Amino acid sequence: MIEAEHSVTIDTGIDPVWDYVRDIRKWALLFPGCSDCEVIDERNSKWVIKVGAGGMIKTVNVLVDVHNWDGPGRVDFTYKLESEPVTGSGSYTAQKQGDAATEITLQLTVSGSGAMAPMWEAMCKPLLPQMAKAFSGKLKSDIESGQGIPQAPKLSLFARIARWFSRLIWGAAKT
Repeated sequence: MIEAEHSVTIDTGIDPVWDYVRDIRKWALLFPGCSDCEVIDERNSKWVIKVGAGGMIKTVNVLVDVHNWDGPGRVDFTYKLESEPVTGSGSYTAQKQGDAATEITLQLTVSGSGAMAPMWEAMCKPLLPQMAKAFSGKLKSDIESGQGIPQAPKLSLFARIARWFSRLIWGAAKT
């Protein structure tokens, strides 16, 4: 079994965070690689996700069962791939950090079974933490932009290299 956890602070209160999180479609479409979400009922949905590692890309259907909607502080879910022997679980927790901040934590587990389990676990081990981090970051960004909170501008590759080079030069000059 592989586990990953990532926390981030969203610069808004817990109620606006919950208003966003309670819609499973919004979750799905923020998840890295997800291209579609079909809501089956209030607990179940089917996500179509492209998963890639190295040169291998595979589209999988993921059946998600949210078995605990305990808003605004907790959501627990399980999932399984429709055509692969892969299952998992996860949770979303939110804690109020004042009137204008909410810390959220996303926890995920993945486990494979059968002959392909070692391949799935080897593929998921480096990807799962990246997925948790990317999802949490997108969730933060989407909620904050919906609240009118200005986002930090994204730096171009050139600007990032220039900043790194500047730190390298100034750091060396200080020593």
